[in-house]
Amino acid sequence: MKKVLIIANQFPPMGGSGVQRSVKFVKHLRAFGYEPVVFTREVGNMPLKDETLLKDVPQGVKIYRTKPWEAPEAQGIMRIPGKVLGKLMIPDSARLWMENSKKEVLKVIKDEGIGMIYTTSAPYSDHLLGRYIKRKMPEIKWAADFRDEWTNNPYTLDNPYDPIRTKIEKDMEHSVLLEADMLITNTPVMRKNFVENNNLKGDNFFVIPNGYDEEDFKGLEIKDAKNDKFTMVYTGALYGRRKPDTFFEALKQLKAEGKIKPETFLVKLIGNYHKDKLQAQIDSYGLTKEFDIVGYVPHDECIKHQLSADSLVLIEGTGRGAEAFYTGKIFEYMNTGKPVLAILPENGAAADLVRQSRIGVVAHTDTVEKIKDIIFDYYDKWTRGELTFDPDRSVIEGFERKALTAELAKVFDKM
Repeated sequence: MKKVLIIANQFPPMGGSGVQRSVKFVKHLRAFGYEPVVFTREVGNMPLKDETLLKDVPQGVKIYRTKPWEAPEAQGIMRIPGKVLGKLMIPDSARLWMENSKKEVLKVIKDEGIGMIYTTSAPYSDHLLGRYIKRKMPEIKWAADFRDEWTNNPYTLDNPYDPIRTKIEKDMEHSVLLEADMLITNTPVMRKNFVENNNLKGDNFFVIPNGYDEEDFKGLEIKDAKNDKFTMVYTGALYGRRKPDTFFEALKQLKAEGKIKPETFLVKLIGNYHKDKLQAQIDSYGLTKEFDIVGYVPHDECIKHQLSADSLVLIEGTGRGAEAFYTGKIFEYMNTGKPVLAILPENGAAADLVRQSRIGVVAHTDTVEKIKDIIFDYYDKWTRGELTFDPDRSVIEGFERKALTAELAKVFDKM
């Protein structure tokens, strides 16, 4: 079985959406003839931890961890200076981890007899470590995987760096794209952007989307019994462009119009939030009794919340580059058997996927009236016991994690 070094700064027990892709590839790679060896950081002061994700790492898989060197995780009197320093690092706060891991990663490659590496971003420093390895050992084969775009990332476009830093990062990005043997990204739109913006041929550039793991749902009962209240569940972050304002406004208007009754309506928010600020925003819309901020929970608990819902909510903001995104939770939502209210850019990759898989109805991010119509339609059908769901399983099954790992193995085969 061929060994492949998985270089992933974000890896369990780190929590959050960024670790899912890497750990699921590690879970399934053996089935396709590859033995994963993981190179990552020590736990340190990780802001989010989810020990349950470690169960996805197969027995016997070796994990090498080096000191994290994360300035933003500094504590005590260094907490604020650490956060400032983290923002100044190029391309990201993992740069110190990357620089201080060079000696150790070369030793691991030698000791383990590694002939192939896989790097994943974010953080983009993972790719710089891959580039360092490739330059030191040109015979090593290297696949660079971009979960999101780099210099064309919508959140960077909304808050652009100064021209000097932008130039440095563009040069870094371009060198990674040219020097890696194989390139992978998350959506067709992202691939198109990378190819066109960097004048690439693209013949070594592949699309492997995120997905859901069927095994995550095993043993979790899908709740058929009707909830006492029509329960909508949102799982994920709320930051930057991803704002709940139009969703809140739609609910406020439906309540004022008497179309939804507070005693029979509930929204659960599952994620890592500044609870006080979010609660104040909810209160300002007069929706205090209609919301439950659950906060961050382990991944398996998150799925249980999804399965117990009557409807699920997706939210993604508009703006330059937004059409490239599949918001991560869309794939788990697919496998829940629950209809989705998809508040998304209507011409984007995520909206297209919602329509193709028939998992819900799309409302453009800024269209309050459309959002109201979908919520009321779901709610009204629920009250009459007629809320039905007819997704296209043939589309959904193409996003199962094991099937996607098979696609990654094909990329490795080509190398």
